[in-house]
Amino acid sequence: MARVLVVEDEVDIRYTIKSVLSMEGYEVDEAGSIEEMYNHLKTDRFDVIVLDLLLPDGDAVDEIPRLRLSEPDSYILVLTAKRSDRDRILGLEMGADDYMVKPFNPREVVARVRALLRRKKQDYEEVLNLGRISINRTRMSVEKEGRLIPLSHKEFSILLLLASTPNKIFSRSEILDAVWGYEDVSDRVVDVYISYLRKKLGSDVILTVRGVGYRIKVD
Repeated sequence: MARVLVVEDEVDIRYTIKSVLSMEGYEVDEAGSIEEMYNHLKTDRFDVIVLDLLLPDGDAVDEIPRLRLSEPDSYILVLTAKRSDRDRILGLEMGADDYMVKPFNPREVVARVRALLRRKKQDYEEVLNLGRISINRTRMSVEKEGRLIPLSHKEFSILLLLASTPNKIFSRSEILDAVWGYEDVSDRVVDVYISYLRKKLGSDVILTVRGVGYRIKVD
């Protein structure tokens, strides 16, 4: 039985989505905030996360890269009241799998969830190849030109985050949120770990975009 987490602060909408998905046989949990969502994810795994972007404790679009890193097997279906192409594209570029604009027919949510679950497992790339560098998500290992490169957990998490969305420039705060979460650390720690990665993988693997952040180099 597929499991779905519905993250929506409007009680009526959350109840409706939960009801229609439950009637289709899905096991559904619910959350009304970003904090509640992460409380669920501490102990449970979900096949689909239905995520409203405007939540009481923050803009959930900033959480998508972190979810993409911590929940790589979960599909993310974004719900939003924002209608512009820019907002839709931003959500997808951050790592969402699908996007729905409010108001919507609840049955469409069911159809979108069903379509996501029909995707073949091979859609999930176990190995990311970036020219001379290969990243194995399952084994949490990295090879450069066939040679295994030992990385710490934090180093691997940063590299995987950048490599998973190669066209995106990540700011320090985005990397900090995705990798360190709610740990109280300075954003300068990101620079330190980027320097570690450059020493191990090569100075040209991770590019600095001055005044913005970092992105992976794609050969």
